[in-house]
Amino acid sequence: MTRWLAVIGIGEDGIDSLSPAARALLETAELLVGGLRHLAMVPPGGSAERLAWERPLARTVETVAAWRGRRVVVLASGDPLWYGVGAVLVRRFPHAEMTILPQPSAFSLAAARLGWPLAECAAISLHARPLDALRLQLMPGRRVLALSEDGGTPRAAAALLTGIGWGPSRLTVCSHLGGPHEAVISAEAQDWGEKRVPDLNTIALECRPGPRARIFSRLAGLPDDAFEHDGQLTKREVRAATLAALAPLTGESLWDVGAGCGSIAIEWLRAGEGCTAVAVERDPARAAIVARNASSLGVPGVHVIIGRAPEALVDLPPPDAIFVGGGIATPGLLPAMWAALRPGGRLVANVVSIEGEARLFEWQARHDGSLTRIGIGRAEPAGSHHLWRPLATVTQLSATKPA
Repeated sequence: MTRWLAVIGIGEDGIDSLSPAARALLETAELLVGGLRHLAMVPPGGSAERLAWERPLARTVETVAAWRGRRVVVLASGDPLWYGVGAVLVRRFPHAEMTILPQPSAFSLAAARLGWPLAECAAISLHARPLDALRLQLMPGRRVLALSEDGGTPRAAAALLTGIGWGPSRLTVCSHLGGPHEAVISAEAQDWGEKRVPDLNTIALECRPGPRARIFSRLAGLPDDAFEHDGQLTKREVRAATLAALAPLTGESLWDVGAGCGSIAIEWLRAGEGCTAVAVERDPARAAIVARNASSLGVPGVHVIIGRAPEALVDLPPPDAIFVGGGIATPGLLPAMWAALRPGGRLVANVVSIEGEARLFEWQARHDGSLTRIGIGRAEPAGSHHLWRPLATVTQLSATKPA
């Protein structure tokens, strides 16, 4: 099949900046798709039928699919593959049927205005995404470029930063970059107040902690008091060892079974770019704790399921890794999790009871894998001296499913 679908990036300066190839594709299109703002940039006339994006987006994508084989042009902002509609389309249609012509992205334009090397910046989108995702990027000296949801996003981001001790961070908001109405304003988050900017804007953030800010590494082993919990918490040292055994890689998925406060699922997402995690917890109060912890630690995308494993997981695609932190006594749980795991995936289970340990020994004898005993002692004050206080010894099973 020919390259019937063209995805053309367009900037605030409109079609005047398009290349001759892009102009030719635009002029010969039978169907022209875009947002109302993009479609308004194309002068009236011509024979192309015009189609504005609907909600949900998938409805319009299926309309585009119905035009397969005819000349279709989709207009997108800047670089269509950087948090743009092009990313949706390449997952739906073969690349061999597409032509993609980008323009400078909002990230590129904002970095150019500020003189920031783009490769040294974090680039994220807050469009149709929880604002709490910004928390994950907060490190001293870090530069963050963020696409806004609307004109209120910078104000909301400033309030969030101020509330968690990052008020000295500097926000520079660039509106309508590259067009005749371009504007740039800047202020510290704590001084932003009620400023509102045009809906089409990009935030450039210089992260600066105040004296109340808590600074967390992306590596596994957050302090125990970073999590709200009711006692059901995998302790810091054991958690770091558990994440090392789970070994998150870019884009992988995790099931955290018997999630407690969600610490394993949360640290999995903090450690792995593009990863996903499902936290299964039968107690509704604890499931709510998982959700609150995920938001406060910058990974609001944790999928929390209230229910019992394995029944609550039967309709989900096979994960790359499974952690069993609770419910070992449930009949058939470990065999069910092993069966659900994709070939080559990792299963890790922690227990502290003698009965749980016996189940791991029994399972390991049938399926192989390694068993590790983790004993941790912490020095704690006892009058004018210190004593070693041992934590509960943890027995850990780690196994990789044959490919």
